[in-house]
Amino acid sequence: MRRLDATADLQPTQAAVADSGVKGMIPIGASDGTGIARPFLDYIISSLADAGIEQVVLVLGPEHDAVRDYYTRIAPPTRVRLRFAEQAAPLGTANAVVAAGDAIGDHPFLVLNADNFYPAEALRYLVHARSAATIAFDRDALVRDGNIDRDRVRAFAVLDVAPDGRLVRIIEKPGDAIDLDAEAARWLGMNCWAMTPALVDACRRVPVSARGEFELPEAVALALREGVMVHAERMALPVLDLSQRADIPAVAARLMATEVRP
Repeated sequence: MRRLDATADLQPTQAAVADSGVKGMIPIGASDGTGIARPFLDYIISSLADAGIEQVVLVLGPEHDAVRDYYTRIAPPTRVRLRFAEQAAPLGTANAVVAAGDAIGDHPFLVLNADNFYPAEALRYLVHARSAATIAFDRDALVRDGNIDRDRVRAFAVLDVAPDGRLVRIIEKPGDAIDLDAEAARWLGMNCWAMTPALVDACRRVPVSARGEFELPEAVALALREGVMVHAERMALPVLDLSQRADIPAVAARLMATEVRP
């Protein structure tokens, strides 16, 4: 997100937040008198509330005081109880889950990215999941109906899903190592999970990855090897991805008519 892109038509406030790299706080919506620009996280929290979530924990770094200030002083949510967990250093997604688990305790909870807007149907499924679960998103629906092009799909995890819906394995960021047009690469993971204590425990024990981080997909793979059952619900639905500057106008246009009530 910090990488400059002359082709991205951004408002000054959007460019300023993009410079900071805090993608969840990028203003989305009209700021020309026809509407109110709100942080992307407001849209996510509002969608979680629509799905029946009553408590939200934001995992933040110690430097993210602007996020804390916004949600405690400037615009506290009204439909959810919001708390914060601190990830002392950016040690990876599994480490972030551990920080959330320490704040939540021995209860199931959802994990999702702060730079993705997931469809409400997917969130509702995870809210009511009776076991560890994730959503297996249809590759073609992501490209056809979202803002994700086919080249970017190569950066996402491919999910190997058994006929009964059981997650067999995760092929993380396959790149050119797999034929993404093949049926075996049809189902993709977008990092939204119904977490159980067993998966959180795997996040605590997962070894550091080749990239020098503790990564959630590798923690799930560890749990799968140890016999933990994870269900992957197949859904042909889009996800809006706010990974780079060029995504901002497209995501803003898609969310323009969305009612936001965090």
